[in-house]
Amino acid sequence: MQGNLPPEAQEKLEELQDLQETAQQVAMQKNQAETQLNEAETALDELDDIDEDTTMYREVGELFVKTGYDEAQDDLEEKVDSLEIRVETLEKQEERVQEQFESLQSELQNMLGGGGGPGGPQGPGMGGGAGGA
Repeated sequence: MQGNLPPEAQEKLEELQDLQETAQQVAMQKNQAETQLNEAETALDELDDIDEDTTMYREVGELFVKTGYDEAQDDLEEKVDSLEIRVETLEKQEERVQEQFESLQSELQNMLGGGGGPGGPQGPGMGGGAGGA
C-alpha cells in the first residue's frame, strides 16, 4: 500500500504507527489506574463513615481476611498515594508520546513535500484533546 514512499518516509510512517500503538497502551493503563484510584478513594471515604469497632475483611486472593480499621485505612491511603503517582507518571508519558508523534508527523509531512496529504495519520487517538494537522 505504501510501496511508492521513499524508504525514509516508510520508516517514519512505521515509527508513527508504533507510537500510535504505544499511545493506546498508555491511555489504557492510565484509564485502569484512574479507575483503581477512584475505587480506592471511594473505599477510603466510606471508611470514614464506619465505626472503628466494626468487623472488617479485606480480599486476599480468593479469601476474605479479617482486618482492623487502622490497618484497612493505612492500606487504602498507601494504595491511593501509589495510584496517584502512577496516574501522574502515565499522564506525563502520554504527553511525551503525543509530542513525539506530532514531531514525527511533521517530519514525515515535510519529507513528503509538506501539507500533510490525505489519508495520513491523524494522531495517536489518545482520547479527546489536541488532534493532528
